[in-house]
Amino acid sequence: MSKVLRYALIALGVLVVLLVAIPFLVSPNQFRPTIEEKLSAALGRPVTVGNMSLSLLSGSLAADDLSIADDPAFSKAPFLTAKSLKVGVEMMPLIMSKALHVTGVTIENPEVSLVKNAEGKWNYSSLATEDSKAATKSAASSSASPDISIAKLELKDGRVTVSSTTSPKKHVYDDLQLQASDVSATSSVPFSLTAKLPGGGSLKVEGKAGPIDSKDASMSPLDAKVSIQGMDLAGTGFIDASAGLAGLMDLNTTLASKDGEAHTQGTVKLEKLQVRKGGAPSGVPVNVDFDSNYDLRKSTGKLNSGVVKVGSAVAHLAGTYDLHGESPVLDMKVEAEKMPVQDLQAFLPALGISLPKGSSLQQGSLSANLKTLGPADKLVTTGTVGLYEAKLAGFDLGSKMAVLSSLTGTKSSADTSIQKLTSNIRVAPEGIQTSAMDLVVPAIGEVTGGGTMSADNNLDFKMVAALSSSGGLGAVGGLLGGGGDKGMKLPFRIEGTASDPKFVPDAGGVAKGMLGSLAGNLTKGQKGKPGLADALGGLFGKKN
Repeated sequence: MSKVLRYALIALGVLVVLLVAIPFLVSPNQFRPTIEEKLSAALGRPVTVGNMSLSLLSGSLAADDLSIADDPAFSKAPFLTAKSLKVGVEMMPLIMSKALHVTGVTIENPEVSLVKNAEGKWNYSSLATEDSKAATKSAASSSASPDISIAKLELKDGRVTVSSTTSPKKHVYDDLQLQASDVSATSSVPFSLTAKLPGGGSLKVEGKAGPIDSKDASMSPLDAKVSIQGMDLAGTGFIDASAGLAGLMDLNTTLASKDGEAHTQGTVKLEKLQVRKGGAPSGVPVNVDFDSNYDLRKSTGKLNSGVVKVGSAVAHLAGTYDLHGESPVLDMKVEAEKMPVQDLQAFLPALGISLPKGSSLQQGSLSANLKTLGPADKLVTTGTVGLYEAKLAGFDLGSKMAVLSSLTGTKSSADTSIQKLTSNIRVAPEGIQTSAMDLVVPAIGEVTGGGTMSADNNLDFKMVAALSSSGGLGAVGGLLGGGGDKGMKLPFRIEGTASDPKFVPDAGGVAKGMLGSLAGNLTKGQKGKPGLADALGGLFGKKN
């Protein structure tokens, strides 16, 4: 036993001597030119590494610094920098024959700069392409290998800055973590990536990428699942905050890209959504199912179908989008039929539409045919909307229009029944404009006109009420309004705010309308009966 112990101690001593001596026998910096040459040839970009050291316990070479040059057409600053680079190696070939067999690469605290130019091309497009490799190989020694295979690649605690040559804005993604296995330019590489989003939220991408396109790296095949959680729309910086767009977004989608064509299909959930300036967060979530194709070369896409759901209310969305500029440019059509207004009313504040204070929509349906066009932060929506068989509970339109109700003899009611409300509409950052508005309230009559609601919800509408001749209007209505179902026409204005509208009679318009109605009845009569002009014309033997 004593001999066995002695031999074990001798072996341990030899091992300790080797561990101490090997770093002196094997100079890590002698591998630096090889590492730089191989990486430069594989990426098609000049690569430099700092002072190197050897760790026998971890079986790796370590470099103090790493720098990968950018495409000179974009920037003279580096494409990637890192404070630390670790290269896992097979120790026995390294010790016995000083051969470098790489098993893994770990890059710690990398800083990556992604830049897109005005044509939509990215600065990483030339990475590992045939042209870039040829240029780098001609400048390197003939022993440089154009391709590298790495069993495991990791980027830890990184930061990615995304910018454009056409804008000073920069978008930063922190806490980048990337793991990839069996990395090669000529194969499909399994990977997983996570990061924090600008302004809040998280990103996770899992799938396979590659092989690298020999002409343009950005066109390389990609098949992945993308998950975004808690993305703050206002905090991303992609859309001007003055546009008023805000909310939190969750996205789950599949992404398949090949030959420059990408297809995505998935779902979006939007909470506390606010669409325009002057609006307020939606009280209900908005869910969207979508299917889209995207042309990576043109930076344009087509939304094949989008189904927007607010409770049981459903709208259909389709159109095109252009991602060339700083803000996406949209050209979309929205169609909706008979959406229940009870489900929509909690969403209306997101559009900057408020119901009168204390009121609620308890029944009715809403239909719309709209077109949305322009940059995402300056969208203009035009088209037609219609509200049918609705009940606005807690709002007595008759009492608000006291002068009109006194003429019609309408009794006060806690609610307002709306047979229909149709209008042309234009929604823009500066406010909402309506025209050809037609409102039928059975208790009062028909109200027509149009006007504007500014971004701060101030109302300015010019309306005309054709009052029902039933009720208290009686003979006055018959004389001044022509009889029938519609009596005297009285103009008025709607002022105040959407939550507290003020109905103001237009005194001058009322007088003019009354005189016009009286003159018409005197000269033309009513319901086929001869008027004053008819009688006078007959008296003098003249035609009307």
